[in-house]
Amino acid sequence: MAHPNPVLLVGGNSGIGLASARLLMSKNQKLVAAARNPEPLESLGIPTVPFDAETPNLEASSLPAKLSGLVYFPGSISLKPFHRLTAVDFQRDLQINLFGAIHAIQGALPALTNGGGASIVLFSSIAATQGMPFHTSIAAAKAALEGMARSLAAELAPSIRVNLIAPSLTDTPLADSLLNSDTKRAMSAKRHPLHQVGDPEDMAELVSFLISDTSKFISGQTFRPDGGLSSIRLFS
Repeated sequence: MAHPNPVLLVGGNSGIGLASARLLMSKNQKLVAAARNPEPLESLGIPTVPFDAETPNLEASSLPAKLSGLVYFPGSISLKPFHRLTAVDFQRDLQINLFGAIHAIQGALPALTNGGGASIVLFSSIAATQGMPFHTSIAAAKAALEGMARSLAAELAPSIRVNLIAPSLTDTPLADSLLNSDTKRAMSAKRHPLHQVGDPEDMAELVSFLISDTSKFISGQTFRPDGGLSSIRLFS
């Protein structure tokens, strides 16, 4: 059953975010959004206010008085050898993935508090806990996000739940450079024990679960829809 108060989607104009918006709307969940590019969301009839994770400016006054949830979708994939990464690269990943989320949550916190039993969902990455070459910058940012989220879950309990989703490679515009040929797609799928890459619609189902009252006994957790990559080893 959809919550009567809206859920705030931060970002959400492509990939997992857009899939989540469509799924939640199909379940009659009220939505509002804060996004840099509002068009895809507004075309679905979702009221949208401006938000750019690199220069966040979300104000509490621009949001409804009550929110039942917040989902933060902005992310980055900047894969480089460590010796080529600059301070600007690290700062940008931290800004988009950590500080942008902090700003959005702080701006929405009064409405989430008023919403009664609200849920916050953030997106981490398999790279936060699984050592992977060329991922040092994004891994650092996502690991910081996971630590922040667990502490925040403790601080906001019992009135607001906080959980994370940490996918492996998912078929979204953000990952296009890694999946833009049949060869790349096949190689990426083969790295996963389930021999597939992530599907945005599957991630959207997890978003829907975590913001709903069905998950009302879950907080401070990281869910890992990663094709088994972080926990399974197959012998050939």
